[in-house]
Amino acid sequence: MEASAILQPVVALGLWTAVMMIWMYATRIPAIGNTTIPDDQMGHPAGMQLLPSEVRRIADNYNHLFEQPTLFYAIAITIAVAGHVDAWAVNLAWAFVAIRVVHSLVQSTANVVLLRFGIFMVSWLVLIAMMVREALVIF
Repeated sequence: MEASAILQPVVALGLWTAVMMIWMYATRIPAIGNTTIPDDQMGHPAGMQLLPSEVRRIADNYNHLFEQPTLFYAIAITIAVAGHVDAWAVNLAWAFVAIRVVHSLVQSTANVVLLRFGIFMVSWLVLIAMMVREALVIF
């Protein structure tokens, strides 16, 4: 299987992160204009806490896309570079991306914490499966 097959979900998650960035700024900029944030707190966590929760949770999700997914990027690129791309790896990679998109949508809209946590844990299971499979081949 071509290495590009596992790089497609990598690019897709990168594009999703860009979508979340656009959504974040599309909601944050107007909210900042409608909120009185002291100049010395602008851009700092204390100032951002003054924004409505529906604005903050989109920004929180954007930040979350730079946490767990960084490990996904590393393992997917490792699989590609090592030439270990197979249907399982690709399907797991796409599953991870789909789960992270669902996680983003839940957190950024309804933000049902228990549901979001369950989705997060499923994404970890998929990621762990990818890592264990690659570890079994490399070691």
